[in-house]
Amino acid sequence: MRYEDLADEPCSITRPLVVLGDRWTLVILKYAFSGIRRFNGFQSALGISRSRLQDRLDRLIEHGILVKRPAAVGAHEEYRLTKKGHDIYPILMAIRDWGDTYMAPDGPPVHYRHHDCTGEAHVRLECDSCGSEIAARDVSPEPGPGLTGADHRVAGPLSGGSISR
Repeated sequence: MRYEDLADEPCSITRPLVVLGDRWTLVILKYAFSGIRRFNGFQSALGISRSRLQDRLDRLIEHGILVKRPAAVGAHEEYRLTKKGHDIYPILMAIRDWGDTYMAPDGPPVHYRHHDCTGEAHVRLECDSCGSEIAARDVSPEPGPGLTGADHRVAGPLSGGSISR
Protein backbone atom coordinates (compact mmCIF):
# COMPACT_ATOMS: atom_id res chain seq x y z
CA MET A 1 0.00 0.00 0.00
CA ARG A 2 1.27 3.46 -0.87
CA TYR A 3 1.47 6.14 1.82
CA GLU A 4 -1.10 8.32 0.01
CA ASP A 5 -3.58 5.41 -0.03
CA LEU A 6 -3.76 5.57 3.76
CA ALA A 7 -6.14 8.54 3.40
CA ASP A 8 -8.79 6.12 2.13
CA GLU A 9 -8.47 3.65 5.02
CA PRO A 10 -11.52 3.48 7.30
CA CYS A 11 -9.47 4.37 10.37
CA SER A 12 -9.42 7.61 12.34
CA ILE A 13 -5.81 6.99 13.37
CA THR A 14 -4.46 6.10 9.93
CA ARG A 15 -6.12 8.93 7.96
CA PRO A 16 -4.57 11.80 9.95
CA LEU A 17 -1.12 10.26 9.48
CA VAL A 18 -1.27 11.28 5.81
CA VAL A 19 -1.30 14.90 6.98
CA LEU A 20 0.55 14.73 10.31
CA GLY A 21 2.84 11.71 9.88
CA ASP A 22 5.79 13.65 8.48
CA ARG A 23 8.32 14.61 11.14
CA TRP A 24 8.67 18.17 9.86
CA THR A 25 4.93 18.76 10.03
CA LEU A 26 4.74 18.03 13.74
CA VAL A 27 7.80 20.17 14.44
CA ILE A 28 6.28 23.04 12.42
CA LEU A 29 3.15 22.73 14.55
CA LYS A 30 5.23 22.71 17.73
CA TYR A 31 6.76 26.03 16.67
CA ALA A 32 3.36 27.40 15.63
CA PHE A 33 2.13 26.74 19.18
CA SER A 34 5.20 28.53 20.54
CA GLY A 35 4.21 31.67 18.64
CA ILE A 36 6.16 31.52 15.39
CA ARG A 37 3.98 32.83 12.57
CA ARG A 38 6.25 33.95 9.76
CA PHE A 39 7.83 31.78 7.08
CA ASN A 40 11.33 33.08 7.90
CA GLY A 41 10.76 32.32 11.60
CA PHE A 42 9.92 28.69 10.82
CA GLN A 43 12.82 28.42 8.38
CA SER A 44 15.28 29.87 10.86
CA ALA A 45 14.07 27.64 13.72
CA LEU A 46 14.02 24.45 11.65
CA GLY A 47 16.91 24.91 9.24
CA ILE A 48 15.14 22.93 6.50
CA SER A 49 15.00 23.90 2.86
CA ARG A 50 12.57 26.60 1.87
CA SER A 51 10.84 24.30 -0.62
CA ARG A 52 10.28 21.54 1.98
CA LEU A 53 8.99 24.07 4.49
CA GLN A 54 6.66 25.62 1.91
CA ASP A 55 5.35 22.18 0.98
CA ARG A 56 4.53 21.34 4.62
CA LEU A 57 2.94 24.73 5.28
CA ASP A 58 0.85 24.41 2.11
CA ARG A 59 -0.35 20.96 3.22
CA LEU A 60 -1.35 22.33 6.63
CA ILE A 61 -3.28 25.13 4.91
CA GLU A 62 -4.90 22.70 2.47
CA HIS A 63 -6.18 20.63 5.39
CA GLY A 64 -7.45 23.63 7.35
CA ILE A 65 -4.90 23.36 10.16
CA LEU A 66 -3.20 26.67 9.40
CA VAL A 67 -4.48 29.74 7.64
CA LYS A 68 -2.29 32.29 5.88
CA ARG A 69 -3.26 35.91 6.37
CA PRO A 70 -1.72 39.38 6.26
CA ALA A 71 0.02 40.38 9.46
CA ALA A 72 -1.58 43.05 11.61
CA VAL A 73 1.66 45.05 11.40
CA GLY A 74 4.02 45.07 8.43
CA ALA A 75 3.78 43.83 4.87
CA HIS A 76 4.42 40.15 5.53
CA GLU A 77 1.97 37.28 5.86
CA GLU A 78 1.49 35.06 8.88
CA TYR A 79 0.57 31.42 9.38
CA ARG A 80 -2.05 31.11 12.11
CA LEU A 81 -3.50 28.03 13.74
CA THR A 82 -7.19 27.42 13.08
CA LYS A 83 -9.53 25.71 15.56
CA LYS A 84 -8.69 22.45 13.78
CA GLY A 85 -5.01 23.29 14.32
CA HIS A 86 -5.51 24.09 18.01
CA ASP A 87 -7.21 20.72 18.42
CA ILE A 88 -3.86 19.05 17.58
CA TYR A 89 -2.32 20.35 20.81
CA PRO A 90 -3.22 17.26 22.89
CA ILE A 91 -1.50 15.07 20.28
CA LEU A 92 1.74 17.04 20.63
CA MET A 93 1.43 16.96 24.42
CA ALA A 94 0.93 13.17 24.36
CA ILE A 95 4.09 12.81 22.26
CA ARG A 96 5.87 15.13 24.70
CA ASP A 97 4.73 13.03 27.70
CA TRP A 98 6.05 9.88 26.01
CA GLY A 99 9.31 11.61 25.08
CA ASP A 100 9.83 12.91 28.62
CA THR A 101 9.24 9.40 30.00
CA TYR A 102 11.38 7.40 27.57
CA MET A 103 13.79 9.75 25.81
CA ALA A 104 14.82 12.36 28.37
CA PRO A 105 17.37 10.66 30.66
CA ASP A 106 18.24 13.95 32.37
CA GLY A 107 14.60 14.95 32.84
CA PRO A 108 12.20 17.02 30.74
CA PRO A 109 13.94 19.68 28.65
CA VAL A 110 10.87 21.93 28.94
CA HIS A 111 8.10 22.19 31.53
CA TYR A 112 4.65 23.06 30.24
CA ARG A 113 3.04 24.93 33.12
CA HIS A 114 -0.63 25.73 33.72
CA HIS A 115 -0.92 29.55 33.92
CA ASP A 116 -3.36 29.52 36.82
CA CYS A 117 -1.59 27.20 39.28
CA THR A 118 1.83 26.46 37.67
CA GLY A 119 1.16 22.71 37.69
CA GLU A 120 2.55 20.57 34.86
CA ALA A 121 0.26 19.93 31.88
CA HIS A 122 -0.28 16.28 30.89
CA VAL A 123 -2.62 14.39 28.60
CA ARG A 124 -5.12 12.13 30.34
CA LEU A 125 -7.16 9.48 28.53
CA GLU A 126 -10.56 9.03 30.15
CA CYS A 127 -13.92 7.40 29.57
CA ASP A 128 -16.53 9.89 28.36
CA SER A 129 -19.23 8.05 30.34
CA CYS A 130 -17.79 7.43 33.82
CA GLY A 131 -14.73 9.71 33.75
CA SER A 132 -12.32 6.95 34.78
CA GLU A 133 -8.75 7.20 33.56
CA ILE A 134 -8.17 4.41 31.04
CA ALA A 135 -5.26 2.71 29.25
CA ALA A 136 -5.00 0.61 26.08
CA ARG A 137 -5.95 -2.59 27.91
CA ASP A 138 -9.21 -0.96 29.03
CA VAL A 139 -10.41 -0.27 25.47
CA SER A 140 -12.19 -2.54 22.97
CA PRO A 141 -12.55 -1.14 19.44
CA GLU A 142 -15.87 -1.87 17.73
CA PRO A 143 -17.37 -0.85 14.36
CA GLY A 144 -18.73 2.69 14.17
CA PRO A 145 -20.97 4.53 11.72
CA GLY A 146 -18.03 5.49 9.49
CA LEU A 147 -17.37 1.86 8.61
CA THR A 148 -19.35 1.24 5.43
CA GLY A 149 -20.64 -2.08 4.09
CA ALA A 150 -17.75 -2.18 1.61
CA ASP A 151 -15.23 -2.00 4.45
CA HIS A 152 -14.51 -5.46 5.81
CA ARG A 153 -12.16 -4.65 8.66
CA VAL A 154 -10.88 -1.90 10.88
CA ALA A 155 -7.62 -2.16 12.77
CA GLY A 156 -7.88 -2.31 16.52
CA PRO A 157 -4.70 -0.36 17.31
CA LEU A 158 -5.23 -0.23 21.05
CA SER A 159 -6.06 -3.89 21.47
CA GLY A 160 -3.70 -5.35 18.87
CA GLY A 161 -6.53 -7.11 17.07
CA SER A 162 -8.95 -6.32 14.31
CA ILE A 163 -12.69 -6.22 13.97
CA SER A 164 -14.44 -8.08 11.17
CA ARG A 165 -17.92 -7.32 9.93
